[in-house]
Amino acid sequence: MPYFDAASAAPLHPVAREALLAALDEGWADPARLYREGRRARLLLDAAREAAAGAVGCRADELTFTPSGTHAVHSGIFGALAARRRVGRRLVHSAVEHSSVLHAAEVHAADGGTVTEVAVDRAGRVAAAAVAAALGGDAALVCLQSANHEVGTEQPVAEVAAHCRAAGVPLLVDAAQSLAWGPVPGPWSVLTASAHKWGGPPGVGLLVVRKGTRFAPQGPLDERESGRSPGFGNLPAVVAAAAALRALRAAAEGGADEAGRLRGLVDRIRARVPELVPDVEVVGDPVRRLPHLVTFSCLYVDGEALLHELDRAGFSVSSGSSCTSSTLTPSHVLRAMGVLSEGNVRVSLPWGAQEADVERFLAVLPEVVRSVRERFGAPAAGPVRPAAPEAAPGVVVDALGRRCPVPVIELAKAIGEVPVGGTVTVLSDDAAARQDIPAWCAMREQEYVGEEPTERGVAYVVRRRG
Repeated sequence: MPYFDAASAAPLHPVAREALLAALDEGWADPARLYREGRRARLLLDAAREAAAGAVGCRADELTFTPSGTHAVHSGIFGALAARRRVGRRLVHSAVEHSSVLHAAEVHAADGGTVTEVAVDRAGRVAAAAVAAALGGDAALVCLQSANHEVGTEQPVAEVAAHCRAAGVPLLVDAAQSLAWGPVPGPWSVLTASAHKWGGPPGVGLLVVRKGTRFAPQGPLDERESGRSPGFGNLPAVVAAAAALRALRAAAEGGADEAGRLRGLVDRIRARVPELVPDVEVVGDPVRRLPHLVTFSCLYVDGEALLHELDRAGFSVSSGSSCTSSTLTPSHVLRAMGVLSEGNVRVSLPWGAQEADVERFLAVLPEVVRSVRERFGAPAAGPVRPAAPEAAPGVVVDALGRRCPVPVIELAKAIGEVPVGGTVTVLSDDAAARQDIPAWCAMREQEYVGEEPTERGVAYVVRRRG
């Protein structure tokens, strides 16, 4: 069964498996102890740190192993903010950061700090100049992911890092998605990553604090990991994580262009999906992106139903659709980009993904989407039919209590009932409608007039252009 969700967790690298098994036998003792078993464990830990630091491009004494990538993000943010409390308490981050950053920002704001969120463009990319404009005054820390976890767009880290250095503000880079493909460029101050994204075992994160960066670890401390990650670490998992990262780097340096091969397969998906499936929006930057990841959204499709049907067809994929979420709210990444969220599919290919599996995915997808659309009574693809001569200039569609993708489906059906210049008002209490109705208008070249609150929900007004 093809596994196409490496952005969530990559399969365990064969080298990691071998290193893990060996370390279980050799690295079980406390590396802080001076007896033989402790010294052996310490040698393994030091070797793992050197290997990981070489892959990151930092000094070994700048790198700390943590229990997870999320733990690394939280420790990095609060340690950097605490060290700069006299300078200011304002945290700056992009609108598409990982939820670990957003949750930390919420806690910071609840504790009396302030937060500045920098918008992104429709491709999900932040402008370096916009970050620079937010650096004045009491800015204490900037957080920016190296590449987005949902749509793959790479961020201008080197440019932002240069602006931050000029302003004297540290930059924390969340490199969870990109570190497998190479070091992060630029004069960043703090970096975090997560081993299960590159084929290491889960439960290992990296926190790198460059020399010269003011940092004050928070919470109870002990003597381990320079006081930045207390407790007895999972040494076998650490060894396996470092071994996998080193193996990836060695393969790339040896001429194995796995990134290029996967980029070619993703380019094929990006080009063929809109040809094979009508009413699809491929999102994210088409060029400045991760090599293995592509995201697209399908009109008139329930995201959860689509993922279930693809799973039945033998494909494991992910989604940022509100229809797959217990909160029924769209992905904050897709919302910030202003793109369609319904029927969202993220394909992220693992190392070694087969071309034949990609071709079979492309062969299966059209029928899967067609069957789900048929189940929801979606309108047929094609131009909007001409309105009858006696058509009313305005139509109201009551979609209250009905969830994604029904409000957009009802809008698509009703738009043909009004003449050019006429309006369709959709009444909806579905949070996804605020995002997907304007996105539908952009895709179908209709005019989104705006929205007004109603007693039970929101009235979304669309004017027919043609």
